[in-house]
Amino acid sequence: MSGYWGSDGDRPERPADPAVRSANLRRIVRLFVPYRRRLGAVLALILLSSALGAVSPFLIREIFDEALPERDTALLNLLVGGLIAIAIVTGALGVLQTWLSNVVGQRVMHDLRAAVYRHLQRLSLAFFTRTRTGEVQSRIANDIGGIQTVVTSTATSIVSNVTTVVAAVVAMFLLDWRLALFSLALLPVFVLLTRRVGQERRRITTTRQRTMADMSALVEESLSVSGVLLGKSMGRGDELAGRFERESSQLAELEVRQRMAGRWVMASIQTSFAVMPALVYWFAGQPFLDASISLGTVVAFTTLQTRLFFPVGSLLTVQIDVQTSLALFDRIFEYLDLPVEIRERDDAKPLPPCRGDVTFEHVWFRYDPEGEWTLRDVSFEVPSGTRTAIVGETGSGKTTLGYLAARLYDVDRGRVLLDGIDVRDVTFESLARTVGVVSQETYLFHATVRENLRFARPEATDEEIEAAARAARIHDLIASLDEGYDTMVGERGYRFSGGEKQRIAIARTVLRNPPVLVLDEATSSLDTRTERAVQEELDRLSEGRTTITIAHRLSTIRDADQIVVLDRGELVERGTHEELIELGGLYAALVARDAIRDEHTVVGF
Repeated sequence: MSGYWGSDGDRPERPADPAVRSANLRRIVRLFVPYRRRLGAVLALILLSSALGAVSPFLIREIFDEALPERDTALLNLLVGGLIAIAIVTGALGVLQTWLSNVVGQRVMHDLRAAVYRHLQRLSLAFFTRTRTGEVQSRIANDIGGIQTVVTSTATSIVSNVTTVVAAVVAMFLLDWRLALFSLALLPVFVLLTRRVGQERRRITTTRQRTMADMSALVEESLSVSGVLLGKSMGRGDELAGRFERESSQLAELEVRQRMAGRWVMASIQTSFAVMPALVYWFAGQPFLDASISLGTVVAFTTLQTRLFFPVGSLLTVQIDVQTSLALFDRIFEYLDLPVEIRERDDAKPLPPCRGDVTFEHVWFRYDPEGEWTLRDVSFEVPSGTRTAIVGETGSGKTTLGYLAARLYDVDRGRVLLDGIDVRDVTFESLARTVGVVSQETYLFHATVRENLRFARPEATDEEIEAAARAARIHDLIASLDEGYDTMVGERGYRFSGGEKQRIAIARTVLRNPPVLVLDEATSSLDTRTERAVQEELDRLSEGRTTITIAHRLSTIRDADQIVVLDRGELVERGTHEELIELGGLYAALVARDAIRDEHTVVGF
């Protein structure tokens, strides 16, 4: 898919490597290891059911060769009772086997979903900045959902059908080896044909899943509140609908191709199975065979054939399903194999009660290992309880520097220290508790106001939540709503204005009460009046905390204890507002430009 929603070119693809495929097969097997006891029970049920099924043809032979010709009613009752008992017991065993196999399969799917989600939570922000949300959702929902049949029933179905086939083949040879060889002659050809069909379906499945991911991304982005608002305001609703229809049409075509792939081959195999009993009748009546093949043997043999056709057909179909599912497993394992760039060290320790001294010590950082440096040898200190502003042109590395303090990224060289402790040496939990981030893009869950606030500290009481809201001057507004703190905020908080959402975000941070605060251009998207009101709350929130403010409007940071000026990733100036104005360098030029822009804004207003 191309256009505004990207293309497949930026997504990793696992090479078609036999070694990788073998490794994936071993990984799939390991998924079932924790449930080996249940699988053992399933195997026992399968063996018992197959053994009972193999007995039935011999009872049938005795009925036709002994009970019916001799009019032996007692023997007939015994043999027929045995057939009925076998059918009942086999049915009951099948129900129990299905329940156990589905329990195991759903547990395996749960493990996979949880593993992928947990792994994604551990990835750095860089991954999510270059990957569409719909793509991630598709891997969890569509790809893992697509393997449901394989993990819930296919594994046990394979064992069951293999056991049934082996038992039936052994019974066929015991009945008559000549008829057995004649009946099974075409089986190797069928296996070869279905293998080719499976390879074709696997290729189609890979393309199909990509298309589903594209559709998920388009739906997630264009039908979100922001996407609908953009489409309506730009008059592009028909174009978006047309784009979705093209993706849907391609998916429909791929679905047809997948279901029709090898359909003639499978139809030929099914036809061969259907005519095989007639061929057995023909073969049994040929003059080159002696009269040792009794009527009971022929009837019992064709009964076995009928019993054999379903599991053999299932195994041939399962082979196709398995190869199709391997493409899905490949995509799932791709995500599980994505490297975790920011790891908690094995010997990481919780941060002790923190004063809030932050030190950037010869920090170098870049997003691409082969790309340009985003930050170059940046060093400065932020004493506890003080406010430091970071300013610079767009792309100078301001946000990156602030996020390094919260360890949302890791430095490539140098260190970031909290009270003299490298942030890489502490636990994630204690670091998140110590460093709070208020970003310019306030994110609220589609949940109640109370739940959004409590996300910062799940154990917070209602009184503490209300106190935090009062501190952020949002309590009165929330209390005036019909449902108060139980009001649903709507997707991404669209129930509230920009300033109100920022106040809720501030209240959330107040509730967490971190000693170090990173404000990432938290008022840049607000109008001037709302910005002043929110800035007052931010100033109040900053009191007594170590604050790093990534500044968009320089008028908001003139009272900072120190201002750090970045230019193309390098620290070029540092001092107070007055000192830097007197210096007459880059900061003075930025302030002058801001003053001209504000003047034009007032005149235009």
